[in-house]
Amino acid sequence: MEKVWLEHYEKEVPHSINYPSLSLYQLFQQSAKKYSQQPAVHFMGRELTYSELSSQIDALAAALAELGVKKGDRVAIHLPNCTQFPIAFFAVHAIGAVVVPCNPLYVAREMEYQLKDSGAETIITLTRFYKMIKEVQPKTNLKNIVVSNIKDFFPGLLSFLYTVAKEKKEGDRVEIAKEDHIFTGLLSKYAGKEPPAVEVSPFDRAVFLYTGGTTGVSKGAVLQHRNLVANMFQVKAWCTDYQDGKEVALGVLPFFHSYGLTTVLNLGLLNGAKLVLLPRFVLEDVLKTIDKQKPTLFPGVPTIYVAINNAPDLNKYDIKSIRICISGAAPLPVEVQQQFEKNTGGKLVEGFGLSETSPVTHANPVYGVRKPGSIGLPMPDTEYKIVDVETGEKELPIGEIGELCIRGPQVMEGYLNMPEENAQSIRDGWFYTGDIARADEDGYTYIVDRKKDMVIAGGFNIYPRDIEEVLYAHPKIMEAAVAGINDPYRGETLKAYIVLKEGETMTEEEVTEHCKTNLAAYKVPKLVEFRPELPKTMIGKVLRRMLREEEEKKNQQDK
Repeated sequence: MEKVWLEHYEKEVPHSINYPSLSLYQLFQQSAKKYSQQPAVHFMGRELTYSELSSQIDALAAALAELGVKKGDRVAIHLPNCTQFPIAFFAVHAIGAVVVPCNPLYVAREMEYQLKDSGAETIITLTRFYKMIKEVQPKTNLKNIVVSNIKDFFPGLLSFLYTVAKEKKEGDRVEIAKEDHIFTGLLSKYAGKEPPAVEVSPFDRAVFLYTGGTTGVSKGAVLQHRNLVANMFQVKAWCTDYQDGKEVALGVLPFFHSYGLTTVLNLGLLNGAKLVLLPRFVLEDVLKTIDKQKPTLFPGVPTIYVAINNAPDLNKYDIKSIRICISGAAPLPVEVQQQFEKNTGGKLVEGFGLSETSPVTHANPVYGVRKPGSIGLPMPDTEYKIVDVETGEKELPIGEIGELCIRGPQVMEGYLNMPEENAQSIRDGWFYTGDIARADEDGYTYIVDRKKDMVIAGGFNIYPRDIEEVLYAHPKIMEAAVAGINDPYRGETLKAYIVLKEGETMTEEEVTEHCKTNLAAYKVPKLVEFRPELPKTMIGKVLRRMLREEEEKKNQQDK
């Protein structure tokens, strides 16, 4: 496909970037040296400077090496967003090992699968998860368990109050087995020690990033240092007024997910930003933090921006410091974008990415022409094409709908332990995303839906995103999802799941009439269900699969 999109880049965005041949740890070292006395991480009121953070990273790296962790070994990081995460992340890379980020919400079965599939022999976890990790340990290759407490990097008084509160709860004290290791103990023991010198190539494996499993079995995307480094530089170039050493990034997106990892952790710490970390999204905590810490960058997902827009006491908080937000992981409704920009005075643009692409492949220009409903233009050095869904071999012309394929330096090496899947997903250097899309004459791309989410009802191909956009436009609706459920007559039928704004009431007929006014008849949902919330991944992506599974269970019970 001709690169027509380059004509629509903002003039400050380069068409191509000269990426340094350095590992993530080497880039962090440069940043730590340049910004040594500036704040690097803020968590629960306590800050570490770049110099302090660097010292902790090197101490843990030396400790892990002493525990027998070598280049190429896999180390699971089982932590929420907290100071311990960047320490662990860069310490593992300092000795050439591979990071396996794990979702803190995983149950034992999910943890067992990921640990076994990744081959992790070391895990860094929290006391609250310790019992579960010990349960799965005999079924995995785990040799080293390093345990931290969430309060380890709290300021003194808060740490004391937290300890007192926890000790009041029966059975809350955790006894760590003598063969296992205390995180802070290792930092103290190896303080001032240098990690062993390990030669790490840009082509060495850096992270096994497991997909969220929204469509089935979780797969480990193998990302090399060059993939993550390239994507960080691509995103930085896209934010044309990014200021090294001066930005403040709000880190509420989880770092175990590719989006938070690149757009907050790597973009921030490799360019001298201050990261303000929150372990999970709690609306009041986020608003208080924005008001007090004045973040300039706030990568997020639509559900986060929806919640802020609908906060009943939003006018109590100053959120005008926010300058740039790139939204990903799910479609960004136009109404949400416009209201958030009005509330903050900043720019909120829709982007797109996948775990397999480190993750960002596309974004709307921050200050240039944005096209509502599109994921924008490809990043520098990134190409795409739209191919026919049936064979994946025929490239389609402008405007036609097919599967989106991506080629660029951020594309993964492949899936771990899945040669057959790799043969299907990566062909002649192109990654087949599984997303259905179309392109316009300017190169802007529009995601129509996931291949697996397409609904065939009455012989029509229907894409839920089309209907969700219409539902989001209704003033009473806060969130909406549409899924195809089994229907004996039509094959599948459409069902809309609605979360109303606080204080609003609505009938099924109102929903149907709104859809009839704005959609072709065959796209109007036949069924409507009002719910207090929608099932989501930790990053905020609606789990349509779970909605479909709920319906299947109901049908079986009815029989």
